[in-house]
Amino acid sequence: MIHLDEQGRPHPPDAADETATLLGFLEFQRATLAWKCTGLDAAGLGATLAPSSMTLGGMLKHLAYVEDLWCSRCLHGRDPEPPWDTVDWAADPDWDWHSAAEDTPEQLHTLWRDAVTCSRDLVTEALAVGGLEQLRRGTNSSGEAPSLRWILFHLVEEYARHVGHADLLRESVDGLTGE
Repeated sequence: MIHLDEQGRPHPPDAADETATLLGFLEFQRATLAWKCTGLDAAGLGATLAPSSMTLGGMLKHLAYVEDLWCSRCLHGRDPEPPWDTVDWAADPDWDWHSAAEDTPEQLHTLWRDAVTCSRDLVTEALAVGGLEQLRRGTNSSGEAPSLRWILFHLVEEYARHVGHADLLRESVDGLTGE
């Protein structure tokens, strides 16, 4: 049974197997990001805190990219799709962060939600085929092929880092606080 908190976030299971626990923590982090970004207009999603240029809108776009990169391209070997397919990452490695200022709140939320939905499906597919031991397609820059287990832990790590940033950004916009 899934237990939701007052923000509608699913708490990870207290006693489950490794896969359910990993996915439970990832879903909690995703839901926390969604909560921190909900109900904000373009100004709210574009607010910054000195000395960083990080925004909640940039965070949504960055995490959409991270979802696509790890679950679609690395795990399944798929080609990049819009909007990632035309980006010159060598010329602009932070494109996902700063290009978010050109997008509407609806576009940013949709991009992120669609990426999460696609990732969930792709992870489910990978789990059915090779479990947590399934290796990514190809190798990384170190010549290694991380497992799905590593990819999921990395996604939890990525979200947890940015959810901490989101806490500060959201509080600066309208005073919303909470774990």
